[in-house]
Amino acid sequence: MNRRHFLAAAATAFVAAVPLAHAQAWPDRPVRIVVASGAGSSLDALARAFAEPLRERLGQPVIVENRPGAGGTLATSEVARAAPDGHTLLLGFPGPLAFGPLLQKLPYDVQKDLAPVIITSNQPLVLAVNGDLPVRSVQDLVAYGKANPGKLAYASVGNGSSSHLGIELLKMLAGFDALHVPFNGSPPAVVATVQGETQMLLSVMQPLQAQIQAGKLRPIAVTTAKRFFLFPDLPSIAEAGYPGYELQGWNGIMAPAGTPAAVIAKLNGELNAVMQGPALVQKMQGLGFELIGGPPERFGKLIRDDVERLTPVVRKVGLKVD
Repeated sequence: MNRRHFLAAAATAFVAAVPLAHAQAWPDRPVRIVVASGAGSSLDALARAFAEPLRERLGQPVIVENRPGAGGTLATSEVARAAPDGHTLLLGFPGPLAFGPLLQKLPYDVQKDLAPVIITSNQPLVLAVNGDLPVRSVQDLVAYGKANPGKLAYASVGNGSSSHLGIELLKMLAGFDALHVPFNGSPPAVVATVQGETQMLLSVMQPLQAQIQAGKLRPIAVTTAKRFFLFPDLPSIAEAGYPGYELQGWNGIMAPAGTPAAVIAKLNGELNAVMQGPALVQKMQGLGFELIGGPPERFGKLIRDDVERLTPVVRKVGLKVD
């Protein structure tokens, strides 16, 4: 082999070894999972359930940090600006990753500033009303709203969130009105609805369960296209008379753009392994989660598909967030 060929081969070998070196070295310090909602939320419960088994597999502490506010965009912005070394991750949801960019100008670009790692889970949003409201079905809710203009308000977990867009979509399809009252996360939104400051909300099941059991909230439907297997007694909104209605509360982990592909691949593999644990699967199903997993590309496609599907809805309704 002449000198030129030797140098070319050596350079090729070096380039090929760089991703492997990144993967072998990572993680060399604690890994932060920044959660785009507050303590006590379903997203927080998911992150903390993953943290311990992930720590055992990585050999480094996994720290969960809550960054609620602005419909999840504060946490998303923080991770988008973080060093792309695999030590700062985002556990996010559709609001800041798919819907928010359709509604307002944000300080990040999901496609350019973030890299998908894995879909962690899916869960339907549950449409629930205050326990004292004389409503036991979607049809009742629509009839009540039409008969009592100005008397319905709904809580959401933030502007541009699934809980915001989902009610607006129902309003558009059913032809009734309700005032939007945004909160920073599900706990205060649930409290407002229990106390009657708002009369309804869309939320994942976990923060609703205790209040439903106490009779202070009444679930009337889910947002999946069909009944969700964990809540078989709840009809879907589509089944209740609004075919085509579908909205899912997926969650997933993102890394800053530029994170080495080998690190993302290793993290994806470790998280897929964590999600195979029977105890974790059972625990998450108890909280209303269906664990998903799969390659990073699957998560990226999910986000793009949601944007494509909901862009016409946002334009037709004329939703904007200042």
